[in-house]
Amino acid sequence: MAEHVILFAGPMGAGKTTAVEALSEIEMVRTEAGNTDRETADKATTTVALDYGEITLDEEDKVRLYGVPGQKRFDFMWSILKERARGLILLVHNDAPDSIDQMIEYLDEFAELDARGGVVIGVTRSDLELGPPLDDYSAALRLRRPELVVPVYTVDPRDQDQMRTMLMTLIANIEIRAMLAPRSTRPAGGAA
Repeated sequence: MAEHVILFAGPMGAGKTTAVEALSEIEMVRTEAGNTDRETADKATTTVALDYGEITLDEEDKVRLYGVPGQKRFDFMWSILKERARGLILLVHNDAPDSIDQMIEYLDEFAELDARGGVVIGVTRSDLELGPPLDDYSAALRLRRPELVVPVYTVDPRDQDQMRTMLMTLIANIEIRAMLAPRSTRPAGGAA
């Protein structure tokens, strides 16, 4: 059985908890506390350690879904959760004044996940306010991180089908890269 560990990262309020909940087949584990940073995201609670869920793709593949806290003050959890992860779903909310810069900052912070497996980007909250068009995210990636080949989607983290499309794109990318890697750099036990 292949096991994939996937992180969901991005700024507070981008939809990480919601995305993990939309995908998880088990009751999700949450570590939330009252939000004391209402200026950044006007929501009652925020993740302070992790969110956890699981999904089985077929008889052979299980995916462990970890949502990391969005606030930099909890970045010690990022380091812990990055160790086993093979891929990253990065969510950024389009209505933030600096959403493209936030995307680049998170890509820099989680760069080893692209090197180890893969990354996909989901732009959330595109329907709420005017923000950059999707092409601006791709253009920023080409300009500021030209070595990355990263799919960028507009997504609603509440929509299980959209989130599953992102997840399956990431898993396919991870598995293809594992197959193409020289034998000496392949992870033990297959693509997991």
